[in-house]
Formats: sequence, structure tokens, C-alpha cells
Amino acid sequence: MTDFLELLTKRQSVRNYKNIPVEAEKLERCLEAARLSPSACNSQPWTFIVVDEPELKAKVARATFSSTVRFNKFTVEAPVLLAVVTEKSTLVPQMGNFLKNQQYNLIDIGIAIENFVLQAAYEDLGTCIIGWFDEKTIKELLNIPSKKRVNIVISLGYPSNKMTRKKIRKSLGKIARYNSY
Repeated sequence: MTDFLELLTKRQSVRNYKNIPVEAEKLERCLEAARLSPSACNSQPWTFIVVDEPELKAKVARATFSSTVRFNKFTVEAPVLLAVVTEKSTLVPQMGNFLKNQQYNLIDIGIAIENFVLQAAYEDLGTCIIGWFDEKTIKELLNIPSKKRVNIVISLGYPSNKMTRKKIRKSLGKIARYNSY
């Protein structure tokens, strides 16, 4: 990787994985990248549950799709799944949530997740951020307290094919404004 924009271009959602385990060192660096993320008042409102035990991972993967909603079926192939549990923020961000009608803890986990997936791309690993799953089942499988939320599951592994798809994004002229809307 020669520059950050190249890394951003490299990172894509991966839905096909090789049957190769992810090295512990690479996984730890991805988790460290997430851990180092900034958060409102340094509240760090996240817990990352790594699911790599094959039988448990298969059960969690099955909770990301159903007989009618099959688009996350690829999770069965991924050697690792990461459940992101959203924790309560510290007092000041909680007050901000109320006073500003803003969920700072969700913004914070979004930043942490981005750090995780970018480090994964740097490690030549593929990821897919998944928001559609049976949260109740995943909480039961992973012993997550009922009052906690699992907002995101991330699949992680080696992509089975080279990612060469060109990213299609709106032009800067359509998304950026200077000094006024």
C-alpha cells in the first residue's frame, strides 16, 4: 500500500471466502485498529466478540440468513465472524444523546468498524459489514445480555477471488459543498 486512498479503493465487501484460517496476528491487528478508534469522550462503547470456533461460527452464520432472506448465506464460508456489541457511552455522551438527539455510541462503533475493515484490507483480508441478522439468536448463541444490542456482524477471511471491481461513487461535485449547502 503506497497511500491511504489506495487502501480505501482496495477495501470492498467480500462475499466469497477461501477455506483458509485467518492468522491470529492479523486478527489481533484488526482488533487493535478498532480499539484505537476515537470515540465521544473516549467512552469506547463497544465490545467485539470474535467467533472462530467452527461449530459456533456456523450457528451464528445461519442466524444471518433465512429460507426467505438468503443474501447473507456467504457468511457460512467466512472463517471468522465478529459480532459488534454496542455498549452504553459514558455520562457526557449520554447527555449529548439526549440533548442533541444524537446516538454518539453508534457513530463511535461506525468509526471502530471502519478501522477494523481497513486494517483487514491492509492485511489482504476481506470483510463484509452485515446489518441484517437475527439479533435474538446471535445474542443467545454468544451469551450476550438481553439488554445489550448487536448492531453489526462482520465477516472476515481471505477473498476467494481477486477484488477488481471498480467502485462506483457519486462525484465530489454531487456530495461536497463549500461554505454553504
